[in-house]
Amino acid sequence: MAEPDFLLSTRASYDAVAAAFAGRSHDELATKPVDRAMLAAFAELVPRTGPVADIGCGTGHVTAHLHGLGLSVIGIDLSPRMVAAARREHPGLRFDEGSMTALDLPDRALGGILAMYSIIHIPQERLPQVFAEFHRVLVPGGRALLVFQVGDDREHRAEAFGQPISLDCYWRPLERVAELLGEAGFVEEARLLREPDENEKLQRGCLLVRRPADVAG
Repeated sequence: MAEPDFLLSTRASYDAVAAAFAGRSHDELATKPVDRAMLAAFAELVPRTGPVADIGCGTGHVTAHLHGLGLSVIGIDLSPRMVAAARREHPGLRFDEGSMTALDLPDRALGGILAMYSIIHIPQERLPQVFAEFHRVLVPGGRALLVFQVGDDREHRAEAFGQPISLDCYWRPLERVAELLGEAGFVEEARLLREPDENEKLQRGCLLVRRPADVAG
């Protein structure tokens, strides 16, 4: 089956900027204490019954941060060149190519999922499919942490790091994402709305959700 256009354009766009992007984000979390605290809480709550997948990992700086918090972690990204850069920068960690719309993982394989600024390229009508995949691959009691720009708009980007790209970004209300996660079977545990810092334009939304434990019949 042919891949949808949004996946093809997203992969091509991140492939185009991977070389320029590599090395620029490795210390990004150093200036974001709220984000670090959020990741620390996630790491504490994730059950150790399976690894954590950092989905949309880019060049792997957050994957490495999660590893430093004591988690067994896999980085997954749609872009082969981003994955190659992540492997070069963090040779001791595992990075795989993959799409969040159809994860190459068995059911109940993961203890946790991090999607940090990676659902922003998924069209609204495809989010239920993505959240169903997250639910499928998490163990009962597993956690998912989603971070995204908050708004109600779509932005098309045609250039980044001096390279021509074709990339759609979707800014969404926090409440709408929470609603869709609930419809996918998740239970919300926490939400956070962070104001933009001096290098950001939009608020940041954070949702921590749990796949409920199985109910004994």
